[in-house]
Amino acid sequence: MEYKAIVFDKDGTLIDFNSTWLPVYHYAALEFAGNNVDLAHEMLGRFGYDHSNQCFLGGSLLAAGNNHEIARAWSELLPDEIDSRNLDEYSRLLNQIFQQQVALSASAVPQLKETVSRLKDMGIKLGVATSDSYAGIQNSLQSFDILSSFDFLCGYDSGHGIKPEAGMVLAFCESVSVTPEQTIVVGDNRHDIEMGRNAGAGLCIGVLTGTSTREELESLADIVYEDVRELLQIFS
Repeated sequence: MEYKAIVFDKDGTLIDFNSTWLPVYHYAALEFAGNNVDLAHEMLGRFGYDHSNQCFLGGSLLAAGNNHEIARAWSELLPDEIDSRNLDEYSRLLNQIFQQQVALSASAVPQLKETVSRLKDMGIKLGVATSDSYAGIQNSLQSFDILSSFDFLCGYDSGHGIKPEAGMVLAFCESVSVTPEQTIVVGDNRHDIEMGRNAGAGLCIGVLTGTSTREELESLADIVYEDVRELLQIFS
């Protein structure tokens, strides 16, 4: 099979998950909790942050959920004296926090710009499909000078469904005129791989720059790479 396109997850795939999102989630949890440190600690720990090892658990809500799902889960933990907004308001608040804070802390995976540029120069169509918002894509990737290399950007709020549904990948394929079989899906979480499987992608690749272990990804992915740099060998 000649592969003509790649759909990348964003967090944990193009940007390093822990170094980028740890400060963002700490900030957001404190905002939601009204600066109640104990409550913020619970909000993080209950939904996927391992306080002992200072990392996020693969497949957890904080590792794999979209902003609306996280806002709903966190808001349900808030006591009445703090809980003064409806879910849509909490979701908008979390989107705003993420957009602002990720722009400050985003950390690219090794040689991200060089890898994306080489793939683009080879004529490969490139897309991003993330559980973050569309605006979050812009804010987290803008400082790495790679946005112009992507032919398609899709967030959970772009109208193509959410992971692990097939919609984001299928919308990308339609947009750049390739078939799913000609498309590679790359991500750091099982729901990324499941999205690729559900779309009929020709190849589903896991990477270890996010929250999942090699063992967690190998049970579902066709290949597991250390990071996206290894994609180049497919086209060499």
